[in-house]
Amino acid sequence: MKKNIQLEKGWKNVLQEEFGKNYMQNLIKFLTKEKVNYTIYPNDNNIFNAFNSTPFNNVKVVILGQDPYHGKGQANGLSFSVSDGIKTPPSLVNIFKEIERDLGIKNHGKGDLTYWTKQGVLLLNATLTVRKNEAGSHQNRGWEEFTDKVISTISDKKEGVIFLLWGKFAQKKQKLIHKNKHHILISSHPSPLSAYRGFLGCGHFSEVNKILKKENKIEINWEL
Repeated sequence: MKKNIQLEKGWKNVLQEEFGKNYMQNLIKFLTKEKVNYTIYPNDNNIFNAFNSTPFNNVKVVILGQDPYHGKGQANGLSFSVSDGIKTPPSLVNIFKEIERDLGIKNHGKGDLTYWTKQGVLLLNATLTVRKNEAGSHQNRGWEEFTDKVISTISDKKEGVIFLLWGKFAQKKQKLIHKNKHHILISSHPSPLSAYRGFLGCGHFSEVNKILKKENKIEINWEL
């Protein structure tokens, strides 16, 4: 990870102190060593892509993932998203299935969710890096402390944000969110292992737009 981190100015204002803390300094050292011995995803330019794609002042919706994809060319710094031309991963296939069921919007082979981020959807992973082909390899190294701070900062400094918490891991983050200020939508994870236990049929995409409309905010166009 580069030491001169480029971060959108709104995020920089609210997160700057984190980069001077011991856990972040240790994380940077860890990543520097990792890069010597392993291939790390995503590339340096995309580690903070979620923040640079969705400025702090624009955040209306948060979709929380756990880990970046660990296959070649998959991770682009946005949770659940892959770059165009990369085969759509199973969880994302199920996300598109639910959007089609919920809203009648078909996906035509696109896996890059950047268009959502431009509308105020923060696609945040709890861990922002991973070793190639080693799922979870950068967990418990400091990223979770950083992204927990991101969630609690959104909760403290903004109002009316809609958090989509899919699966048990994401649902544990509820403790960081002021329930009286924000909206929390919960379901099982879109992974093929659990999607049929509540994700498929959850209606979260139409529900997000109902909430936004009620609050006189611009709705999300989920079509890519």
